[in-house]
Amino acid sequence: MPFVVTEACIQCRYTDCVDVCPMDCFHAGPNFLVIDPDGCIDCSMCVAECPVGAIYSADDLPPEQQHFIALNATLSQRPDWPVLPQSEAPLPEHEKWAEVRNKFEYLDTSPPGTPAG
Repeated sequence: MPFVVTEACIQCRYTDCVDVCPMDCFHAGPNFLVIDPDGCIDCSMCVAECPVGAIYSADDLPPEQQHFIALNATLSQRPDWPVLPQSEAPLPEHEKWAEVRNKFEYLDTSPPGTPAG
């Protein structure tokens, strides 16, 4: 089973995981990353790199995070959510957001660079 980025990534978007992915499976949105399940080779290297514990094997996903399997699959196929080939700085206020739970309402699925509105 592929790995899945979950709610903890929202508004943080740490990208340490990107540098260790041998398959370039991470796609970037405005405030969230996703993993392309078709490209993921289940190496698990990204899991330990995430400072907020946002990445899980689909087999180990907590029940309340199951909807992220479909979300990762869908968003990773959008041409306006490009592959992120190398790490970037986390989002502003990432340290504050790293402690916040129940952030799904803040997920921005618009194309990166689109003004919020």
